[in-house]
Amino acid sequence: QVQLVESGGGSVQPGGSLRLSCTASGFTLGYYAIGWFRQAPGKEREGISCISSADGSIYYADSVKGRFTISRDNAKNMVHLQMNSLKPEDTAAYYCASSQIRYKICSLAITDYDYWGQGTQVIVSS
Repeated sequence: QVQLVESGGGSVQPGGSLRLSCTASGFTLGYYAIGWFRQAPGKEREGISCISSADGSIYYADSVKGRFTISRDNAKNMVHLQMNSLKPEDTAAYYCASSQIRYKICSLAITDYDYWGQGTQVIVSS
């Protein structure tokens, strides 16, 4: 059974850092494009970062570029999202997602992903 589980969310003050993790079970995560998305209350879900398996290409939304870093740990079947210099506008539920097509180049489009985790909440507030 394919499953993705996010962890690492929490509450942090502006300027702080969090590291989110996405752990996969039921499949080898390293073969697939993985994306991180977020959804703030009253807003649409948006793609913020992704990492490809074919060539290791990485993409970031402009809103997080320079502050967030995505990485893989294939040995642990995990993908991480290091979030630094957090702002109140980063407050959202964060989700990881996987394509079901091997070696696909990643994108920030929701429709390119087939499996989703349940989300982890991030709150940035003073």
